[in-house]
Amino acid sequence: MEWQGWFALGLAGLALLLMSIGRLGPHLVMLGVMILLSATGIIDSAQALSGFSNSGLITVVAMFVVAAGIHHSGGVDLLVQYLLRSPRTVRSAQARIALPVSLLSGFLNNTPVVATMIPAVHAWSRKIGIAPSKLMMPLSYSAILGGTLTLIGTSTNLVVNGQYRDLTGDPGFSIFSITAVGLPVAIIGLLTMLVFLPRLLPDRKDQQKFGSMREFTLEVAVAFDGPLVGKSVGEAGLRELERLYLVEIERDGSVVTAVPSEERLRGGDRLVFAGDTQAISDLLRINGIVPSVHEDEPSLSQDRAERCLVEAALSPQSDVLGLTIRDARFRDRYGAVVLAVARGGERVSGNLGNIRLKPGDVLLLEARPAFISRQRYAKDFLLINDLDTQTPRHDRAYLSWGILLALVGAAAMGVLSMLNAALVGAALMIVTGCCSVGQAQKAVDVPVLLTIAASFALGAALESTGAAGYMATEILTLSAGHPWLTLLLVYLVVSVLTEVITNNAAAVLVVPVVLSMTGTLGVAPEPFVIAVMMAASASFATPLGYQTNMMVFGPGGYRFLDFVRVGLPFNLFIGLVSVVAIGLVYNLPF
Repeated sequence: MEWQGWFALGLAGLALLLMSIGRLGPHLVMLGVMILLSATGIIDSAQALSGFSNSGLITVVAMFVVAAGIHHSGGVDLLVQYLLRSPRTVRSAQARIALPVSLLSGFLNNTPVVATMIPAVHAWSRKIGIAPSKLMMPLSYSAILGGTLTLIGTSTNLVVNGQYRDLTGDPGFSIFSITAVGLPVAIIGLLTMLVFLPRLLPDRKDQQKFGSMREFTLEVAVAFDGPLVGKSVGEAGLRELERLYLVEIERDGSVVTAVPSEERLRGGDRLVFAGDTQAISDLLRINGIVPSVHEDEPSLSQDRAERCLVEAALSPQSDVLGLTIRDARFRDRYGAVVLAVARGGERVSGNLGNIRLKPGDVLLLEARPAFISRQRYAKDFLLINDLDTQTPRHDRAYLSWGILLALVGAAAMGVLSMLNAALVGAALMIVTGCCSVGQAQKAVDVPVLLTIAASFALGAALESTGAAGYMATEILTLSAGHPWLTLLLVYLVVSVLTEVITNNAAAVLVVPVVLSMTGTLGVAPEPFVIAVMMAASASFATPLGYQTNMMVFGPGGYRFLDFVRVGLPFNLFIGLVSVVAIGLVYNLPF
């Protein structure tokens, strides 16, 4: 292997390191790698840009729009309405979530599915008296397992299929090619989840008087010219609030803790409360209470009717990570004001403006309605719940499902290719009004697409320079050329990479290695490519490993170790089941 191969391997290692650190977005890292490879002449311009014209990537774009049509037409609401109802036990409640979510995720990108289900499941948990911590992790796991049912279940499957077609010239996989493996894995995974998770998951029912699973720190102010000035805390009704507790008052640089009911309020007092979303909404309706703003950060508008409350979790790629709320300047950056923050289901103590932001923090924001549409699929936030949002067009719900079924049927019967079926389905969602053009545009996750497209350049470099063949030889040496052991090592490598970088990037990097390896072994590449798809999707061990895990982290009131304790053995179990299923389905020699 010449210097070009070692350079490509070094870039791959540097990219892995930078993405695992998380200071730069994965799309920026992979675009930088693509530029370096092209500028040094290791790959030509056609190879550098091949990912942007890949059929798998275009199919992913179209499926984002199809998912938007299901979401904005209220299609998911039909599942909630008819399937959740009133279970008697935790296991029954988890089962009612698992079945529809896994089936839905088999045909739609699981991120919008989980984003749509989170507020519904959270409200449902309060209604049936079961802690959200018992339901949110099964929601994410069900979506992940459902994504392995079909080729269109996750963007990873589509991208791997597109890269496989480009590198081999084969027609690729059909929509149900992965189902023979994914279906038994999903069934066994869901049954295992329903047997063990009811006992393993924490039961975080808050025992304080405001009874919230996600306790926010909220800071508000007493209006200078409002009716509360001069009243005591008790007279203002701030001691009798349900699910809300006055923690302290900040006044002229000093702090009043253990606030007595006789304490008189002054204009400009900053009141720090702890409580849940519904209680905070009630508090902000009190005349004389206004959002607390910091230096040089005026409120959005005096017209409260033009604002809405939004719950949003910070993603690992957010630009404000590591900054304090005051330094992040949310008004200038996002047109929003931070009202409250929760971390791991618990309130964060201290002055709101001095709280330093971390991935997974759940923020309660006051923003104009446009914030919701702008940020729903942006990289900074994983939107959990917009408390005052547009009503879905429920009259299009059945139509959106009909379009999805027609899309799947046309692709399954070979009437249309997967690419054309997805494009036609996306167009019909817009033409029939299931989603608007604006909603379709916002549904496309641009950073994810850039990461995928740019990753193809590194994959091409590893292939053309012989670096993929070198790594394949090393893995074959380690496995002694045994097909089953080689399959297990491929799955393990992709699974570990998925936990430290994006699942799409991990898959794209390994596919050229797998093809070189199978060529040397003299076996069919299909089972090993399926192993890459399964390993890249089945990420349960940490909240950072998969986007849906991060989305449920705050609403479920989880701690990081909750995922490790429950998800790591589940990850190992699903990996073992997947390898056995692939080996049996493709009849690998022992």
